[in-house]
Amino acid sequence: MPRFPPAHDFSAGSAPPAGGKIFAGVVLQLDGLLNLFKGIAGIARDDVYNGLGNYVFEFNLTAWGWVLLVLGVVLLVTGAGVLRGAGWAQGAGVCLAALSILLNFAWLPYAPLWAVISIAVDVSVIWALSTFRGTPTA
Repeated sequence: MPRFPPAHDFSAGSAPPAGGKIFAGVVLQLDGLLNLFKGIAGIARDDVYNGLGNYVFEFNLTAWGWVLLVLGVVLLVTGAGVLRGAGWAQGAGVCLAALSILLNFAWLPYAPLWAVISIAVDVSVIWALSTFRGTPTA
């Protein structure tokens, strides 16, 4: 029976595949798309998110739609930077995902399901980018 070599030999000191970083880049872009769509919905029809009670956080939904739209575009660009291996993108991805968590927490009364989904996505991005070790410097 023939013996096949291992798919990747880590004994030579090479780094493991960057699966966590690829996951973070793709999910960061997914979060950017979610924010982009929420922003477009808030801008296009201000009454999409109406019909709520009195909450501590009350916003002009058109302005809030622009905030989410800009955040979505920036998250898309940062996710592309993470996938390309740009040095600035890993730290920026963590910071932007944390900002997105805060903004989606404020958005919670207007679209609870989408806000919770976005918060969960952002937490997974922060985890993936924070636990990525990168290539060893030897």
